[in-house]
Amino acid sequence: MEFFMSGGRRRESYCSVMTASAKLLALDKPSQNENWTVVMPRRGKKRIHSLRHNTPEAEQQPWVPTELESDPEREAKLIQKMEFCIKKVESSRFYQNFSEQVENPEILDSFHRVLGFELKMPMVIYGIGSIESYETPRFQLSLAILMKRKFCWIGDVEVFDPILSATESRVLESLGCSVLSVNEQGRRRATKPMLFYMPHCEAGLYNNLLQANWELELLNHIVLFGNSFEMYEFFSEIKNSIVVESTMHVLAARKFADEYVIKTASDDYFAAFHDSSWHFFSPALDTELLLVKN
Repeated sequence: MEFFMSGGRRRESYCSVMTASAKLLALDKPSQNENWTVVMPRRGKKRIHSLRHNTPEAEQQPWVPTELESDPEREAKLIQKMEFCIKKVESSRFYQNFSEQVENPEILDSFHRVLGFELKMPMVIYGIGSIESYETPRFQLSLAILMKRKFCWIGDVEVFDPILSATESRVLESLGCSVLSVNEQGRRRATKPMLFYMPHCEAGLYNNLLQANWELELLNHIVLFGNSFEMYEFFSEIKNSIVVESTMHVLAARKFADEYVIKTASDDYFAAFHDSSWHFFSPALDTELLLVKN
């Protein structure tokens, strides 16, 4: 099983995946909620950024789906679609490679380091998108469900996306997931080991997560599945990049993050998982948490 790893650097040339990575400059998933929109940086004076994160509770907002009641007919159809996707992913070469990668001793040791003396880590899924409207979110959710079934150390699964409907929420619950009633803006504090499953989320959500956990102990509690941080570093080096300001904590975390790239073995899963990586954070000193000015 071939995979690439980096602790701030990756052995694979990033130019080879530049075309695919560029797609992430546009949002991969349609979002109808302005609270999850990444604001592009404005030109002007450089800012001095505080090392203190905003209080996560201040960012949270109560949430209910705009569609208040589930439609039984749509619910039944969506359950069938999800069952089909789960079976398709489970029988794929992509999932075989993915499972082998997670079970590779080097990566498995990283999971065990985060777990410490805990038996399980909950999975928090942010930004999954509309599983009723699009196949890509169904593939992404299928992989999360299969991980939960396969690995005994994955605990309860919580899901949030502001565009979820009541029908989608009911289907998620039938699949063993809990749908959050609060929009956390990606700012969950990892007071215990947690797996954050965030495939192709907006850059600002990764930044929010890291900002809310910008402490030695909390960062060491996080496993993150999401967009490659090296990709963001690559684009930040391009003049007038649109990702620099919205990824300040992401870029700063690169120096103490180990990144393992997910390999997609089939075009069927490229849209769902291209440029995705596992990220493990292991800052050892407070000085590593100093942020670089833009």
